[in-house]
Amino acid sequence: MSNNVEDNIEENLEEEIEKQEETIEEEILEDIEEAEESGELVNSLKDQLLRLQADFMNFKRRSEEQRSSSMDYAKEKFALDILPCIDNFERALESGEEDKGSFYDGVSMIYEELIKVLKKNNIEEIDALGEAFDPNMHHAVFAEESDNHDPETVIEILQKGYKIKEKVIRPAMVKVSK
Repeated sequence: MSNNVEDNIEENLEEEIEKQEETIEEEILEDIEEAEESGELVNSLKDQLLRLQADFMNFKRRSEEQRSSSMDYAKEKFALDILPCIDNFERALESGEEDKGSFYDGVSMIYEELIKVLKKNNIEEIDALGEAFDPNMHHAVFAEESDNHDPETVIEILQKGYKIKEKVIRPAMVKVSK
């Protein structure tokens, strides 16, 4: 009988050990699944973070481009409003070259200040005299036969043209040789 009791105890221990092993295996498998799910969650969160960073960088770049574009548009409007005044100052200076007095000097100083304001805002005069005619930069008003110039060359500027960076805001009105 004692042998039976020992066998029973041994069987019960073996069964208990098997149950414990099964329970431990199940817990390990659950832990592995949770770890895999957590890894997937971490990877998913990393992907979301990377997408958000990319979206933010794109938003920042678009905002900067839009701000720059708005500033250029404002400068263009300002230039188009002030260019007729500058043209009138140039005409006044041309007509007063004979009587160079204090009034002429004052007008000349105002004109120079206006030109400085244009340059400060990246508004540049288009160089045209002696250049090859470019319909993107020049507006031909007259064409004249000329033996002294190559054909399609600007021989006289009737009204100065201006540009902001590479954008023409007012083409130069010119006379072109044939």
